[in-house]
Amino acid sequence: MHVRSIARVDKRTKDLAKRIHANEIAVICHHELDKVAADSLIAAKVKAVVNAVPSLSDDYPNLGPITLLEAGIPIIDNVGKEVMEKIQDGVELEIRGNVVYLGGQILADGMILTLQQVKEHMEQSRSRMDRVLSRFIHNTLDYAKNEVDFVCGGLRIPEVGTTFKGRHTLIVVRGHNYKQDLNAIKSYIDEVQPILIGVDGGADALLEFGYTPDLIIGDMDSTTDKALCSGAELVVHAYPDGRAPGMERIEAMGLSAKVFPAPGTSEDIAMMLAYEKGTELIVAVGTHSNMLDFLEKGRKGMASTFLVRLKVGDILVDAKGVSQLYKSRVKMKYIGQILLAGLVPLVVVIAMAPPTRELFRLLVLNVRLIFGI
Repeated sequence: MHVRSIARVDKRTKDLAKRIHANEIAVICHHELDKVAADSLIAAKVKAVVNAVPSLSDDYPNLGPITLLEAGIPIIDNVGKEVMEKIQDGVELEIRGNVVYLGGQILADGMILTLQQVKEHMEQSRSRMDRVLSRFIHNTLDYAKNEVDFVCGGLRIPEVGTTFKGRHTLIVVRGHNYKQDLNAIKSYIDEVQPILIGVDGGADALLEFGYTPDLIIGDMDSTTDKALCSGAELVVHAYPDGRAPGMERIEAMGLSAKVFPAPGTSEDIAMMLAYEKGTELIVAVGTHSNMLDFLEKGRKGMASTFLVRLKVGDILVDAKGVSQLYKSRVKMKYIGQILLAGLVPLVVVIAMAPPTRELFRLLVLNVRLIFGI
């Protein structure tokens, strides 16, 4: 492998994906690379990925590496964290084999990941899933004991201007296949016009599809300025003790926001807010709801999500993966039948017209003369 291009460096892959240009080299420090991050790099059309740390997980079959490789993007893996300091944003890097060069000098070397290696590693990880699952369940139950107040009236839910009572609520999170799923339920959104809640980057997903979020909920670290200034109500997710780092950005932009102190994830509090304010139905897109989702987010348990879904489950519709349920394919025989159905009345009309009948008689006469019939 031989690649030469401009390098973009960032410890946060989701931030890098927003500013890297096509055919540039992404230099990241992303342990156990997840699929959402890989998809963002693919969408940015990067030329190659240099990861300072291992991209593969020993605990579970994370999908990031195989997603990049199947898209034809090479990965130089585990080159060492020091490259994050040695490589300046915008310099030209050269990759020859498994070695990274800067200014003609060897900068670092790592492992070139191949599809075969990644598939074998994922199979080995799957063989250890029972042990990982057991540990995950124990962590979830331990944390659930401490977070039970989260769903039993112990939360200080902020007052918001949006009226939920009697309406549906759509909660969008930037999770697996969120774009495809959002597109699959577009007709539902247009017809029902639910309250639109974007959880962090989910707000930008709504804008991308032409919708303006009614509320944006999260720690505000992955929401664009455009989304924050869209006119949506802002609710900053704070730690249970009230600390809200996300408010610094909001105040610096001259905006105002409500604070929601709570454990768990921002999508959890989005569901709780809608539920407690009387929404009729919650439709969730891109949310995290299983062990692999949470392991990819670096979480060792899912206590609050487990408890929240127990409480709101009777009105919750999880649209995650809905785009995979049915994919219609137009068959040629159907097209033929439609064309035939359209041609029949056309032929009848033409045949009934007097000029057409005379033309037809002339054609028949010419044919008879030519063949001597």
